[in-house]
Amino acid sequence: MISPNHLGFACLPAQPPRRALRIVLIALILILGSPSRGVMAGQTSTPNERQHERPYALIFGTVWSPDDQAAYGIKIKIRRERDSKARWELLSDHSGEFAQRVPAGKQDYVVWADLKGVSSEGGKSLHADEVKVHVENDERVDISVHLKL
Repeated sequence: MISPNHLGFACLPAQPPRRALRIVLIALILILGSPSRGVMAGQTSTPNERQHERPYALIFGTVWSPDDQAAYGIKIKIRRERDSKARWELLSDHSGEFAQRVPAGKQDYVVWADLKGVSSEGGKSLHADEVKVHVENDERVDISVHLKL
């Protein structure tokens, strides 16, 4: 805050206001991170962070409607080929896309669209074939799920 002195000249206050110091301190904490966490405190990582450091493969897919448009809000289920029940469930986004991390390593998966309660604009029921996915290691595998009348 600038205030005029007795001669009419502007001068800066002798001490910065406490509010400005608080803002600068908060900004430094946000930029540098909290000293009570992470490397500064001697921790390497939390169990949740270590889980995300493990190698993984990514099954990335797009759901296509019968008229070859991206299909939004379609429930996708994924299971290991040897399992009978779905292990992962997710929804396609506005671009018809979905992505699921799976453990890295040689494995076969089955991906399908759960179309219960979903019908075409004409009221006809939709169906889709299962898609088999083979993962070798920590890689991304791209697939498409095509809905049919």
